[in-house]
Amino acid sequence: MAFIENLKNNDLNLKNEVLSGLTVSLALVPEAVAFSIIANVSPLVGLYSAFIIGIITAIIGGRPGMISGATGAIAVVVVALVFRHGVEYLFAAVVLMGIIQITIGALKLGKFIRLVPHAVMFGFVNGLAIVIFMAQLSQFKFIDINGIEHWLGGQALMVMLGFVGLTMAIIYLMPRLTKAVPASLTAIIVVSAIIIFFRIETRTVGDIASIAGGLPEFHLPQVPLNLETLKIVFPYSIIMALVGLIESLLTLTVIDEMTETRGRANKESVAQGVANFVCGLFGGMGGCAMIGQSLININSGARSRISGIIAAVGLLLIVLVGAPLIEMIPMAALVGVMFVVAIGTFEWASLKIFSKVPITDVIVMVLVAAITVIYHNLAVAVIAGVIISALAFAWENAKLVRSRETVDENGIKHYEFFGPLFFGSVTEFQNKFDVLNDPDEIIIDLKESRVADHSAIEALNKITERYAKIGKKVHLRHLSEDCQILLDNASAIIDINHWEDPHYKVPSDILA
Repeated sequence: MAFIENLKNNDLNLKNEVLSGLTVSLALVPEAVAFSIIANVSPLVGLYSAFIIGIITAIIGGRPGMISGATGAIAVVVVALVFRHGVEYLFAAVVLMGIIQITIGALKLGKFIRLVPHAVMFGFVNGLAIVIFMAQLSQFKFIDINGIEHWLGGQALMVMLGFVGLTMAIIYLMPRLTKAVPASLTAIIVVSAIIIFFRIETRTVGDIASIAGGLPEFHLPQVPLNLETLKIVFPYSIIMALVGLIESLLTLTVIDEMTETRGRANKESVAQGVANFVCGLFGGMGGCAMIGQSLININSGARSRISGIIAAVGLLLIVLVGAPLIEMIPMAALVGVMFVVAIGTFEWASLKIFSKVPITDVIVMVLVAAITVIYHNLAVAVIAGVIISALAFAWENAKLVRSRETVDENGIKHYEFFGPLFFGSVTEFQNKFDVLNDPDEIIIDLKESRVADHSAIEALNKITERYAKIGKKVHLRHLSEDCQILLDNASAIIDINHWEDPHYKVPSDILA
C-alpha cells in the first residue's frame, strides 16, 4: 500500500509531515466554515466534507502532499441548488458528482490537463492568489445590529492589522533562524498565546461559528429516485465535477513544478470521485483540491501522504474534542497565514514577462485571472483560456502554409505544399493555385504537409472541381497513411482523385 511505502521511505521526515499536517488542519477550520456559509449549509457540513475528502484523497490520491477539502469553487456552484431545492438535493448532486469524476478518471481523461497552456496556468494561479487574498478581507468587516456590513475602524482595526503583520513577520523570519518547526504553525501558536494571555479583544474562530460536533453519520439523500430528480441535480453535478477536477489537476500541476516530481492525474481524478461519492453519502457538500492549504503543506516541508492524513484526522479531532481550544484561535493569525499563501501563490515572474511573450499569452493570463476573480468559476476561466490559446495557435499555423511550384519534362505542374492543411489554412491553400493558366494535368504533393480535418478534405475537393470544370486533371501524391484513411472515409461525400503507390499508398513517383 502507498501509505506503508511512505513509512518505509528513507527520505521521509516524519516530524515535518506531522507538524505540516497539524498546521493545515488549523487553517482548514475557518475555510470550511466560511465555505459552508457561502453554500447556505451548516458549518459542520463543511467540516465533515473537509475531513472525508481530505482523508480519502490523501490515502488513494495521485499527488502526495496535496490537500483536498470543501472549497469555495464548489460552494459558489451549489448555493443556487440549496436555495431552490434544499440541502438533500445537494447531497444527491455530490454523489452524482463523484460518479462523474470516477468515470472521467477511469476513462483516463485526466491526461487532457496537458492541453492547458502555460499562460492559462499563470492566469489560474494569479487569479486564485487574488481570490485567496480577497476572501480574507471579510475578517476586516463587521455586521451591525441592522444587518449592515461595515469595515473595522479604530482600535479594532489596529489590533487586527498588528497581529496579521506579526503573523506574517514570524512566517518570513523564522526560517532564517530554524526550520525545525513549520513557521506557519509557530506563528499561529505565538499570536494565539499573546492574545489569550493578555486578553486582547479581537475576532476568534469561535466568533464565526461553533465547530463542536460528533462523528459524521451515514445519510442517504432523501430525494425521490426518479428522472425529475436527475434533471434537477445533473446540471449542477457536471459543473461541480468539472470545476473540482480542473482545480484539482491544476493544483497537482503546480505542486509538481514546486517539488520537481510528477503526480498521476487519472488516479487523482478517481480519488476525487470516490471522495465526493462518499462525502455525499455522509451529508457533505463536496469539494476538491485546495491550492492554499496545499501550498501551506508543501512549504512546511511535507512531501508524503502522511501530512494529508494527519490534517484530515486533526480536523476531525478538532470537531470532536478540540473545539473549545481551537475556537480561541484569533482570526488575525489565520488571516496572516493566508495572506502569506496568497503572496506566495501569485506568479510575480509573470508580470516581468508581459513584454517578452506574445500578446495573445498576455491576454490569456489576464482573462483567466479576471474570470477566476470575478466569477469564481475555474471551469469557465480555464476553458476560455484554452479556447483562446487554441485559436491563436490555429491562426499562427494557418500562416505557415507555403508552396513550391515546378513543371516537369512532361509538362505536368507540381505544387509542393509545406505546413498543416486544416480549417485555418484552407483559404491560403486555395489561393496558391493558378487554375486558368495551369497545364492540363497537375500534381499536388503533400509530402511535407498533412491533411488534418474535414475542412482540408473539402478544400481538396473544391480545387479538383475547379480544375475539372475546365477539363483539367488533378492528382494527389505523398499522402501519409492517416491522411489516406481520412480521404477514403470521406469518399462517400466528396470525390478526390489520388494515385496509389505500393510504399506510400499514394501516387507513384514514376508517374511524376
